Amino acid sequence: MPDAPRPPEDLDLRLVRAFTVVAGHRHFGRAAADLHLTQSSLSRQIGRLEQQVGARLLDRTPQGTRLTDAGEVFLPLAAALLRAAERAAASARAAARPSRIVVGYIGNLTVAPAVRDLRRRHPDAEVRILHLHCKEPRAALLDHRVDVALARLPFSTDGLHVTVLYDEPRVLLVPVDHRLAGKEAVTLDDIAGEPIPRAPDFDPAWNAFWRADPRPDGSAAPDGPLIEQDEDKLELVAGGQAVLIVPGGAVVSGLRSDLTTVPLEGVEPSQVVLATRAGDRSRLVAAFRRSAETHLTGPTRPTTGPAGPIAD
Repeated sequence: MPDAPRPPEDLDLRLVRAFTVVAGHRHFGRAAADLHLTQSSLSRQIGRLEQQVGARLLDRTPQGTRLTDAGEVFLPLAAALLRAAERAAASARAAARPSRIVVGYIGNLTVAPAVRDLRRRHPDAEVRILHLHCKEPRAALLDHRVDVALARLPFSTDGLHVTVLYDEPRVLLVPVDHRLAGKEAVTLDDIAGEPIPRAPDFDPAWNAFWRADPRPDGSAAPDGPLIEQDEDKLELVAGGQAVLIVPGGAVVSGLRSDLTTVPLEGVEPSQVVLATRAGDRSRLVAAFRRSAETHLTGPTRPTTGPAGPIAD
């Protein structure tokens, strides 16, 4: 009877991490410097990993280092394995420190009333706040950088529990000398020919929502310039290159006299939500959700008039 196959060795995460660094640099020397190892020590680590995996993962060439076919397959799985290990450790730390919570929020959304209420109800808790870019909430939650996130839909909610806190009307941001400035309200028909910027590397649903694309008749929203930096938004509008659809609550102090907003009718409002990890049973997360539902009920400032900085 043939011998039963030997079970594979357990993978050493330290070796897996070393492999991903070499794969990223495509060069043993640079990877060794990054890892503060000698090249010979790094080579031995990669050799041990290849023994554990049972396949050659890297080949050295005169031009540097390249992944073998097995290495190409292994690399994304190795990266996912390291992320899973980091999340497991973060979850364990969070369970060991139930009196700590990190509250994330995107620009121009106010978390202070709920944070104050949570601190009053749980004076021994450590409550931290962290500003997030508007495309970060889901990743920040799943990576355990934050425990709750105040954000605006739309964004991917897979793996999350989402509570809608309130609706915000969408408004149109234009220069003060624009033909639509000063109107009581406008519709999408009024801006049928107006270019609206696009944000690269965003969820397509986000761009579609904030560009009202497609329009109710099925036509595409006119393309405007790409927004490479958030700070460019206001200058593009002020310069007459585009108009922006923004949340009504995004107008804040620090007024700009060259911009104004006009109510936009015939479009659904944006929704401000509190997102948490699905299945998170932390008492502080549950307490913060209750505080948010009680105290975060919508902006109290005016939504028309000269415009200040616009939310992420």
